[in-house]
Amino acid sequence: MSVQSHREDAPRSVRIALVTISDSRTPDTDTAGQAGKALIAAAGHALGDYRIVRDEPEEVRALVQSLVRDHDVVVTCGGTGITARDSTFEALSALMSKQLPGFGELFRALSYAEIGAAAMLSRAVGGLVGNTVVFCCPGSTAAVSLALGKLVLPEAGHLVREARR
Repeated sequence: MSVQSHREDAPRSVRIALVTISDSRTPDTDTAGQAGKALIAAAGHALGDYRIVRDEPEEVRALVQSLVRDHDVVVTCGGTGITARDSTFEALSALMSKQLPGFGELFRALSYAEIGAAAMLSRAVGGLVGNTVVFCCPGSTAAVSLALGKLVLPEAGHLVREARR
């Protein structure tokens, strides 16, 4: 089957959970989360859950493990950098039975076009936890908009179709 055939057979709308990983953001100050919610709605997908969780590996892991039960896609925002507090990559990549290296590669390539060499600091990663697609994005509003707008949302139905086959 061609990619176009796969897309035609894919669901038009999927259920997405959005998680901001931050020690300081609140629903009022989480501009990346607000942008993500708006993009999800504009793309015609369903926002099943939105949460903010501290950058504590055990809390992040437990929340994502609970969200994958009821969602087609889980997107996390934050904790993918290289500071001492950034632990999303370690917490979630260990849960992934299959990684999607192309997500991180494409995200960094697109980021490079926007911000230059600083794009190499991102440890954005995607993969499957069970049969749910999970993406870990940097937490800036620009990064969330880029990841969702250019990569995740245009292929969400196709990703879910393939993950469930």
